[in-house]
Amino acid sequence: QVQLVESGGGLVQAGGSLRLSCAASGRTFSSYAMGWFRQAPGKEREFVAAISRSGGRISYADSVKGRFTISRDNAKNTVYLQMNSLKPEDTAVYSCAGTDQVNSISVYIRGREYDYWGQGTQVTVSS
Repeated sequence: QVQLVESGGGLVQAGGSLRLSCAASGRTFSSYAMGWFRQAPGKEREFVAAISRSGGRISYADSVKGRFTISRDNAKNTVYLQMNSLKPEDTAVYSCAGTDQVNSISVYIRGREYDYWGQGTQVTVSS
């Protein structure tokens, strides 16, 4: 099993930036594709970004393209989500997820493909 712990959330004004981190412990981190998802109050969970095991393949939701960047450091067992030009509609609980199933990057946009989830971190963007 792998345990995932997110950090870096908080309150920021529109146009600001935050960097989320997801630290993994347990089995070999480099064996896991990783994703970020978010859920706003009263809304369904939605895909934000995903990164393959090596970091060579990346996918973003259209709503965050050009503003968010996902990256990973396998030596530190950590995946990151750099969020720039934040908007009030980005307000949500952000969770990271991991899977050791090998698939194309397009598959990793589906939450059901992931076996492990963190507890989430709140991001609030004020207007």
